[in-house]
Amino acid sequence: MERLDKLVCSQGTLTRSEAGRAIRCGRVTVDGKVCRQGALKLDPAAHDIAVDGKTLGYAKFVYWMLNKPAGILCVSRDPKVPTVVDLLPAEHRRKGLFPAGRLDKDTHGLVLITDDGDFAHRMLSPRHHIPKTYHAVLDKPLTAEDAEAFQAGPVLADGTQCQPAKLSVLREGDNPLVEVVIYEGKYHQIKRMFAAVGCHVEWLKRVKMGGLVLDESLVEGACRPLTQEEKDSILTENN
Repeated sequence: MERLDKLVCSQGTLTRSEAGRAIRCGRVTVDGKVCRQGALKLDPAAHDIAVDGKTLGYAKFVYWMLNKPAGILCVSRDPKVPTVVDLLPAEHRRKGLFPAGRLDKDTHGLVLITDDGDFAHRMLSPRHHIPKTYHAVLDKPLTAEDAEAFQAGPVLADGTQCQPAKLSVLREGDNPLVEVVIYEGKYHQIKRMFAAVGCHVEWLKRVKMGGLVLDESLVEGACRPLTQEEKDSILTENN
C-alpha cells in the first residue's frame, strides 16, 4: 500500500509537491473517479490510477537496455550536456534513474538504466564476478605475450594489479578487432589494460553484461525495456 501522491510521483517526472498539486486540482483519477486525497493509501496493482486521463502503468522498478553512442555522458544528469538518461523516451523518464555500470564518453554499447539500486549493486559488485564483455579495435597487432599478460592479470601503469581477463582476437590485421572479458570495473580499465601492454584502443564497445547481450537491432541511441528473462540473465551468468 502506498500513498497516492507518492505513487504518482514515483512513476513519472513530477516531484512530490507537483504530484500533490495535480491531485488537489482534480487531474488524478482512481478507477475512473477524481480523487483529491494525496494521503490515500492504495495497492497500485488493484486500482486503475490515471493522470490527465493517462493510465499510470505502475512498476516498482524499471530496467532499460540502451545502445549508447559515443559523445554521450554515462551519468544520471548534467546541466550542460545530454546524458544516457536523456535518451529514454520522455514519457518513460522518472526520478531515480541511473546507468548501472558506466561507460566512458567515447565508448559505445550496452548500458543498463534502472532505478533499482540493490540490483545494480549486486550486478556491479566484484565479489559476484559478473563478466563484462567488450569489443575493441587496436592500433597494432597483439603478441602472445600480450595475451599471457591479460590471462595473468595485467599490471596498470600506476601499479594497480587487475584480475585475470579473457582476451581473444576476432579479426587479425594491422588494426585487430579483439574481445575482452573482465570481472571488475576500474576507471578506464580496458584502455589502461591495453596501454600496459603497449597498445592503444581506437574504438571500444561493450556488448554483454553477465548473460545480457546487446540487442543489435537497437540503433545507437535507441533503447527498450528488458524482459524478465534478460534481467535474470545478468546475474545468472558468472563465468
